[in-house]
Amino acid sequence: MALQWMILACVVAAEAAVAVMLTLPAPRAVRKQIVGLTSMLLQPFAGILPFAAFQLLDIYWKNEHRLMCTSEICTADERIRFEKSIFKAQRNVILCVSACLLYWCIFRICKYNKDIKALEEAEKRIKDE
Repeated sequence: MALQWMILACVVAAEAAVAVMLTLPAPRAVRKQIVGLTSMLLQPFAGILPFAAFQLLDIYWKNEHRLMCTSEICTADERIRFEKSIFKAQRNVILCVSACLLYWCIFRICKYNKDIKALEEAEKRIKDE
């Protein structure tokens, strides 16, 4: 079960690195190459969205069907185990949401860069006429 969260954590780290590379100032030629490569990789990496959504549904289902340890019958170890599972679930929700949010940010940054490029080309065509 930990492998899926390790994969999701690696994807979030990679998405964060790509988002940083896209937002750092760079010469136009380098930015054009980075945006082009990222745009090509966005479609195959869209698979992370259903994966993260499925993980969120799994967390929700486990939360709804979790044994509650709120009574006085629970031992200290059971209470600690219950609290740890709650903390892990919260961490994993943050991981899933950040994967989706970073993917959306990267998509929008690439779209804005393409729009800027199209506007610059249109401006150049208008000036040439």
